[in-house]
Amino acid sequence: MSFWHRTSALRWWIIGIVMLGTMLNYLTRSTLAVAAPSFMVDLHIDEQQYSYITAAFQAGIMLQPVVGYILDVVGLRSGMALFAAGWGLLSMAHGLAFSWQWLFALRGLLGFAEGTSHTGGLKVVSEWFPARERGFAGGIYNLGASAGAALAAPLVAGSIALWNWRAAFVVTGVLALLWALLWLLNYRTPQTHPSISEQERDLILSGQEAHIQERAERPSPLRLLAQRNFWGIALPRFLADPTWGTLTFWMPLYLVKVRGFNLGEIAVSAFLPFIAADLGCMFGPALALFLQRRGISLINARRWTFTFGALLMTGMVFVASVESAWLAVALLCLGGFAHQTLSVTVITMASDLFPRNELGTVAGLAGTFANSSILIFSLLIGGLVASLGYGPFFIALGLLDLVAALLLWTLVKAPR
Repeated sequence: MSFWHRTSALRWWIIGIVMLGTMLNYLTRSTLAVAAPSFMVDLHIDEQQYSYITAAFQAGIMLQPVVGYILDVVGLRSGMALFAAGWGLLSMAHGLAFSWQWLFALRGLLGFAEGTSHTGGLKVVSEWFPARERGFAGGIYNLGASAGAALAAPLVAGSIALWNWRAAFVVTGVLALLWALLWLLNYRTPQTHPSISEQERDLILSGQEAHIQERAERPSPLRLLAQRNFWGIALPRFLADPTWGTLTFWMPLYLVKVRGFNLGEIAVSAFLPFIAADLGCMFGPALALFLQRRGISLINARRWTFTFGALLMTGMVFVASVESAWLAVALLCLGGFAHQTLSVTVITMASDLFPRNELGTVAGLAGTFANSSILIFSLLIGGLVASLGYGPFFIALGLLDLVAALLLWTLVKAPR
């Protein structure tokens, strides 16, 4: 069953559904941070225990290679629906938690279930879009990441005000279950979708580069790990992703405990960096396309875009030192914009370098490195913020992406 008659723009509707799924994926994972000031008091949880809870999620999502391999084997339609239903039910189960250990276990399982965000999204982009459109398609589905995190602040704060923190997890979980049904009803491959026009199918298939066509053999993780292009993507993501983890899991606590914000101010301010991140999702592909139209190759255009985002990230160095709390929020907004500018660029680059039936595995392996860095950074914040404060961590966030840009230029080799 499909909601559309035959159309020549079906691929944009498909990526719209992916964006909605990504939004709900990040909404469910971001619910914890906005609810943290409430449930930490209710369940008597301190910052160190909270860091264990957030680390459990990162440990679970580090199993993205398993998730990606499952998607490569069973296909996107069944795989994405199964994992989305899983993360919906697990999110609802958070509302039953009575200790930090309970939340620890649930976050680990949720992290595994939510590993489809980039692994599945990249496969859809590669499957449904010609090469010249993949940057914008990647930017569109990545809009969901920041939109979901942005929606978490008012939705969770509103749920807490109307009911309690437990209800917030139930609301977000129900939305995920509804999306799983939407996906099952409407997703097919370009070759089999009943609503695609012949013109659009030809456009998609003729716009695929030879080196990303599917290979006959199943992807081998060991063979992928031996390729320099994999490390050229994985290491920059390792250095870049602590920014997203900080904005998602620690920013509301920072604004409450250091800047003195109340629940109403959190509802207003905590979503702003993610709105800025939405703009970065579209700015990154637009800048890369602008550079391509001026004669710069696709891979170099992406590298220059990543480098520009890394330069903007240096503004994060000053977050903890400025006196004005709202100026700190503005700098966090700059960080959100810069991070998504470079993040969507390096994530999309995987679809430029690897065959389609390897993308799930590549994205999963790279996601493991990205999320391991969030895990390490989160544990460091939880263990050291009481003695060091947040300042050193914001300084690190402002400088790590410059190193990542250097690695991107050094390691990635454009295919012939």
